[in-house]
Amino acid sequence: MTRIQVLLACVSVSALAACSSAPPSSITLRGPASTGSSLFDTRSSYGQFLAGQAALRDGKSKEAAGYFGTAAVLGEDPGVLGERSFTALLLAGEITRAAAAAPTDPDATEAVKRLGVLTRVVESIAIGKGKDAQALLKSQPPGFPHQQAAALLGPWAAAAAGDSEGAIVQPTLRTDKLVQYFGQQGQARLFERAKRYDEAETDYKALVANAATASIFTLDYGSFLERRKRHADAVALYDNALRTAPSDTGLLRARARAAAKGAPPALPTIRQGAAEGLVACAATFAGERQSQFALAYLRLALRLDPTRDEAWVLVGDLLNQGEDPQGAIEAYAHVQPGSPHYASAQSKTAWAWNDIGDKAKALDVAKAASAAAPNDRDASVALADLLRAGGQWNESVAVLDPIIAREAQAPDWRLLYLRAVALEQAKRWPEAERDLKAALKVNPDEPELLNFLGYSWIDRNENLAEALGMVQKAVAARPQSGAMLDSLGWAYYRLGDYKTAVQKLEAAVEMEPGDPDVNGHLGDAYWKVGRQTEAKFQWQRVLSLEPDDKQKAESETKLKTGLGPTGAAAIKSTVAHN
Repeated sequence: MTRIQVLLACVSVSALAACSSAPPSSITLRGPASTGSSLFDTRSSYGQFLAGQAALRDGKSKEAAGYFGTAAVLGEDPGVLGERSFTALLLAGEITRAAAAAPTDPDATEAVKRLGVLTRVVESIAIGKGKDAQALLKSQPPGFPHQQAAALLGPWAAAAAGDSEGAIVQPTLRTDKLVQYFGQQGQARLFERAKRYDEAETDYKALVANAATASIFTLDYGSFLERRKRHADAVALYDNALRTAPSDTGLLRARARAAAKGAPPALPTIRQGAAEGLVACAATFAGERQSQFALAYLRLALRLDPTRDEAWVLVGDLLNQGEDPQGAIEAYAHVQPGSPHYASAQSKTAWAWNDIGDKAKALDVAKAASAAAPNDRDASVALADLLRAGGQWNESVAVLDPIIAREAQAPDWRLLYLRAVALEQAKRWPEAERDLKAALKVNPDEPELLNFLGYSWIDRNENLAEALGMVQKAVAARPQSGAMLDSLGWAYYRLGDYKTAVQKLEAAVEMEPGDPDVNGHLGDAYWKVGRQTEAKFQWQRVLSLEPDDKQKAESETKLKTGLGPTGAAAIKSTVAHN
């Protein structure tokens, strides 16, 4: 679903944030249950309102909903609270309460009112009031940016209302591909519900015949064939898809089930069908970095289908991106063992624990996820990456070795790169170099690979001419990367072109002012061009940037003894040596 590429107009989410009078971002607030002090007097209704504003701004929608609820009890003006309360409740997943709080006042922000109508439509479908949902969509059709969702929900609302003819009308929205494809998927399912199987199959076939949508809807068509007891046709369909995606776990499970003539997936209910369109819209918003709308749509989808695991995973991802790892952990926990999304959810849970700072817990969860699904590639890679992040280099390599060996015929440059990083840190440079060269054969233009191998050679004073060309290519691809510009400056330093090295390294420090290595390199280059005072300043700065033991020792030595010849003498010495 997230592979769909749909062009959307840029959507403002400022109305969702609703933080026009939020306090400065430097203020840190305690949660509602805290007995600690706060900069806001949370004993007053206005204090609760301000605390809710700040919590909403920080992505803590559950806390915000609590604050706004207390503000209402204490007597805060409902007109002031309305939009904020609705937004907080919606983002927290309190859909029933959000629907009741949906703003209808003429003075309310139009964008929030539109989202409120959509929320009321979803709630009506969820509680079996299909006629109310259908009437709302007809009388108050949500405008931009909710036309897609409204169009996709229309047939399902009609089905919930008992309008059999309205249910099978495929929705359209000008040239909108998402509505076209998911509308056709919905029509296929509603035809199947009406036992109009030939018409349903026509829709399914059209979706899998389209190269843009085949990978998205193959499982839907296959499940239809299985429900019709056409197991051989389903197996053939899955086999064809597996030629393109041989390691797709969903396809592999479906093929095994069809071959064994096992029980097929049930036809989705009306609520489940409606939820799928909302998840598709949410994925589009997420791809466009409209994270609040994406989260709101996922919450609406889960009101209709709380068992939809990929929606819970996406909720967790969005909360984690919004710096709410605890909320992400709670979302991932909804995915239970046996789900095809379980290993992924557990791996992401492990990273969330790592973000919180509980690295031991993170590793325990990652190890358990990998053990529960030993053939799940993503779970193993997540474990390897966490081991690497925790400094367990050789252990990380050991996890990656069998995966890379299994995929030797079609190597993944990213896994080779990940293993190379661990090998280099484990002081196993020849093996790391081997992996980097192999990765570059697969993806010769990847800037990260070019920079890693190029810098490693430069730092070892090896293959300098070739390394210079590699990091020049990397910088050309990523001119705003301070790390890559540092590699380029260090290449010129190694080659004795100290003047150019200074220019490049000064630019690198502007981009990466807190990096000890970059500052140290600039200090070295300053020394070589005779700018000793500035060199010492840079080395002293390294000591203030939490350097590792090696960086600290090197800087302290340089501050005591310098680097030998400077200025013209240094350049002359280098030229003579070369």
